[in-house]
Amino acid sequence: MLLLLIALYVAIFGLIVGSYLNVVVYRLPLGLSTVYPRSRCPGCGSLIRARDNVPVLSFLLLRGRCRTCGTPISWRYPLVEATTGALFVACLLRFGLTPQAATAVLFSCLMLVLALIDYDHMILPDRITLPGVAVGIATQLVAPLAGLWPAVLGALLGAGILLAVWGLWLLVRREEGMGLGDVKMLALAGAFLGWPGVLVTLFFGALSGSIVGIALMRRGSVDMRSKLPFGVFLALGGLIALFFGDALVAWYAGLL
Repeated sequence: MLLLLIALYVAIFGLIVGSYLNVVVYRLPLGLSTVYPRSRCPGCGSLIRARDNVPVLSFLLLRGRCRTCGTPISWRYPLVEATTGALFVACLLRFGLTPQAATAVLFSCLMLVLALIDYDHMILPDRITLPGVAVGIATQLVAPLAGLWPAVLGALLGAGILLAVWGLWLLVRREEGMGLGDVKMLALAGAFLGWPGVLVTLFFGALSGSIVGIALMRRGSVDMRSKLPFGVFLALGGLIALFFGDALVAWYAGLL
């Protein structure tokens, strides 16, 4: 019963954080403050009142429309809020009520924000990835998910692998096959999860990206020269590594 109550509080806090992440995803790529001014309706410009800014609930009560002008509100806002709340609870269940759970929550938020920004703009901002690497390594001193030296090695390995791929593609094809933001994002994953986490992140990121890419090519939506937001797939791989990485590495080591 106590765990259920704690999970409820954690979920509510996650919903609130998810509301802020929506602001970050929209404003940060535009160079706008994520704190000021208050959110407005994109249709009529009216300020969104506090009662209309309750995560998920306000969207449902307003039936997905602005109270003032009736402009439709994107379903993505409550979905991001709900996803953040679910990730918070998943971190609690995976790591318990520990400092490591807080680190896992931070990592999950970074993955979600980077995935959405890359999906929208095909960029992975240095304002998130570079401080994220430093923060990931710093967390190993107080709430480690991997340990200090595995995290340092993970950051170097994550950056090194994709930087080598980037350089080789540029040398052979005379064009960039991916952005350097992907290099920094995988370094960020390594800083939080250590070098085994990098391998799991990259494997599932590449696997999911390949599956989606092949499916889109079969539909005729993209071709071999089209670029996909690889950060979305790295984020998926990072979350898989966070929650299941240890079990996957242990299973694979057992096969050997």
